[in-house]
Amino acid sequence: MYKILYKKSVEKELIKLPKSILKAIIAKIQKLATGPKPNGSVKLRGSTNLYRIRHSDYRIIYSINDGKLLIIVIKVAHRKEVYRDY
Repeated sequence: MYKILYKKSVEKELIKLPKSILKAIIAKIQKLATGPKPNGSVKLRGSTNLYRIRHSDYRIIYSINDGKLLIIVIKVAHRKEVYRDY
């Protein structure tokens, strides 16, 4: 089972989300602990270990470290804002 860590910026992003969407996104992130590459996950082009999963109009960007069984959630944002840094 993988351990899930959040960047501090992700915590701030999650607080801003509507509660109905927040619950669903947290549930998707928690499922990553048992399967870090679920159906619908996409590896981001140009990166070595960044992946994306979708929930409605929101995207969850995360990295996987298989050696340490660690998942780091890097960004959670609306689809029109999430890819600006990647």
